[in-house]
Amino acid sequence: MMELLSAAAGGSMGAALLVRAASMAAGAGLDLLFGDPIYPLHPVRLVGRLIAGLEKSLRRLLPKTPGGELAGGAALTVLVTGITAGAVFGALRLAGAISPVLDFAARAVLIWLLLAMRSLRDESDLVRRELDDGNLPGARRALSMIVGRETASLGEAGIVRAAVETVAENCTDGVITPLVWLAIGGPVLGWAAKAVNTMDSMVGYKNEKYLYFGRCAARLDDAVNYLPARAAALLLIAACLPARLDAAGAFRIWRRDGHLTGSPNAGQTEAAAAGALGIALGGPAVYFGRTLDKPWLGDDLREPEAKDIRRAHALLYGAGLLGLGIALLCLWAVSRFLG
Repeated sequence: MMELLSAAAGGSMGAALLVRAASMAAGAGLDLLFGDPIYPLHPVRLVGRLIAGLEKSLRRLLPKTPGGELAGGAALTVLVTGITAGAVFGALRLAGAISPVLDFAARAVLIWLLLAMRSLRDESDLVRRELDDGNLPGARRALSMIVGRETASLGEAGIVRAAVETVAENCTDGVITPLVWLAIGGPVLGWAAKAVNTMDSMVGYKNEKYLYFGRCAARLDDAVNYLPARAAALLLIAACLPARLDAAGAFRIWRRDGHLTGSPNAGQTEAAAAGALGIALGGPAVYFGRTLDKPWLGDDLREPEAKDIRRAHALLYGAGLLGLGIALLCLWAVSRFLG
């Protein structure tokens, strides 16, 4: 391993790709073992503070007109993405100047902090446990920690649908999108994509406040996730086989309903999960006191049940591990080609 690290530090492209693959495997292993650590200086929280601070400054500087807000949102997108990528690049350069081993460790940790497979499973499983105990209020509280919709009026079926949708949608944002951009450009590009995703979650709303200001971030997030979302859907379909779920139904519903949501990407994995489980996902949901008439995805073949959350976990892990394996195989193949 030391020879590989030294070769990568010496400028060998093939060795650098193998180090990238090894650091991805190490980071994914840390995620599977420990989940996403929660602490005040987590990089995603720092990115969120950067977004909030820049938004306030830009809104003060620019006119409160549609054009001014579009310009402010574009500036926010460029600044947050650039600062995040620059900070990661600088941290890795510093670590590499000290030691190749420290550089590898820094890469592995940065990748660990990007992935959310274990945490997504653990947090949604809290919902399932409360449902298994017959505690609907507790299930609603646990669900409210991982979704943006209001949960107070949801029954068991609605709670299960929302939890499964969250697992399916975040299979893209929290697993496959990071893996794709990590494979292409390492932690620098992976964290640039995470910054875009974080901006979209904070300012990418189609309401009065963010209709213009958040448009640039939302459009860029759509672009960053466009191919990964479709790859994630295909990986979820492939994961049906080891999970003993309906792969043919997942493919059929994905092709039929994946484009129905307002987002070009969210419906891809949700439709695949709906078909795999044989339930309907989506439908009307309440956000900030307003009911949104979201489309139904899938066929309403049966009532959702708490066990569907665990079935969604099997799909999530299957898709994530398949995606990781494909990414590592691609990096190995390219490294062999480069020599």
